[in-house]
Amino acid sequence: MNKAVGIIPARYASTRFPGKPLGLIGNKPMIQHVYERASHAKSLDKVIVATDDERIMQAVKSFDGDVFLTRTDHQTGSDRIAEVAENLDFAIIVNIQGDEPFVDPDAIDQTVELLQNSPDAAISTLVAPIRNSSDLHNPDVAKVVLNNNHEALYFSRAAIPYNRDEKNPGKWLEYGNYYQHIGFYVYRKEILMQFVKWPLGTLEKRESLEQLRLLENGYKIVCAEVPQTAMCVDTPEDLEKAQQYWEEQQLV
Repeated sequence: MNKAVGIIPARYASTRFPGKPLGLIGNKPMIQHVYERASHAKSLDKVIVATDDERIMQAVKSFDGDVFLTRTDHQTGSDRIAEVAENLDFAIIVNIQGDEPFVDPDAIDQTVELLQNSPDAAISTLVAPIRNSSDLHNPDVAKVVLNNNHEALYFSRAAIPYNRDEKNPGKWLEYGNYYQHIGFYVYRKEILMQFVKWPLGTLEKRESLEQLRLLENGYKIVCAEVPQTAMCVDTPEDLEKAQQYWEEQQLV
């Protein structure tokens, strides 16, 4: 079985929420919640936080987590984890979002196992059914069309597939499944190291979706389905919602 490492990119600078990884949920910073939940994934041999900020590094060290201080000039989380992964002896690299404090360890295992069982795929990722029309037509929600083997055909900010026979877009969900892409990636190491060196693709630039770079270069993306998306913290208001959820679920 290929060894897998989970890497959590975490940067301090954020337009909407500076210092987001250090925001408290209960008595723990958010980055600790992510780290501890990811550490429960049976498929991961190791979990590392990749950060460009000393404050985040010290916070991770305070709960005895593994942390790597990266360069400050990375444009994406994929670039940041690639710097860490380059010198690690792991065949599979798992990009775990640092702003999902309640990430499901079972979903991590499901996605890692999918890639391990798909030798002709470059990466695996997560999708979830779209259940309301507002999400379907929201350009901030990335959509994905799948083939019969649950491989990604295309990602878009538009509502795809287009329903030509239904003039009311609010009714499109009545005609079949639509899927939201969840930005959680499991890479083969050699693919990740190539990916971050490729120039941005034409489709990637238009949609501002980096996963399209893989499709444009002819690589296969396999998708695992989960029932729903995990709670994501983008703003201070989201952190308040996460705190409320933490209290309601009596989490530790």
